[in-house]
Amino acid sequence: MSSWVIALMLGMSIFMGLMGLIAFLWGLKNGQFDDKDKMMQGVLFDSTDDLNKLAETTKPRNKQ
Repeated sequence: MSSWVIALMLGMSIFMGLMGLIAFLWGLKNGQFDDKDKMMQGVLFDSTDDLNKLAETTKPRNKQ
């Protein structure tokens, strides 16, 4: 492989890594990963039916 191909591959991998890091930090800043109650809901309710009932009762209601 010639050196320009290696340099191009290295440059593109660094660029793609930086874009992934920027996207991850943007998600953290905007609260994309904030779900404090997710693990607790699994502990409190035994079956998927119980979780579905909870999801139905806690849905935000649209005011029209």
